[in-house]
Amino acid sequence: MIVTRDEIARLIPHQGAMCLLDAVSAWDENSISCVSSRHRALDNPLRQEGRLGALCAIEFAAQAMAIHGGLAGLVPERPRVGYLASLREVACRCERLDDIPGVLTIDAVRLMGDAAQVIYSFAVRGDARDLVTGRAAVILEAASP
Repeated sequence: MIVTRDEIARLIPHQGAMCLLDAVSAWDENSISCVSSRHRALDNPLRQEGRLGALCAIEFAAQAMAIHGGLAGLVPERPRVGYLASLREVACRCERLDDIPGVLTIDAVRLMGDAAQVIYSFAVRGDARDLVTGRAAVILEAASP
């Protein structure tokens, strides 16, 4: 793996169980591919009543986008926070994630953006199929001086 879980935790504000990605397997200026087994973790903070709904895949993808911004140097300074401004063309092809065997692959492709906002397409895959796909617009709030 190119970037480990410990290195990921230094790139995003999510820590402990809320850091949902295990590793970055590949990245370049416009895209990132990550892996995770955290969808099956009993301590996953997104679980409700012991289940992890399919829409939680969006948070996995959002973390991949945040990591990509840091690794690719697309954001000149680490943003204090990113706001998911909109989601488009989201397609869920499963009801839940916690019953998907093996690891999830989380891919995100930067479609456009700058230091203040960015749009990515994303796909969360597992069990040899697309589970959740879509596009996300994120507004970045710069850290206070």
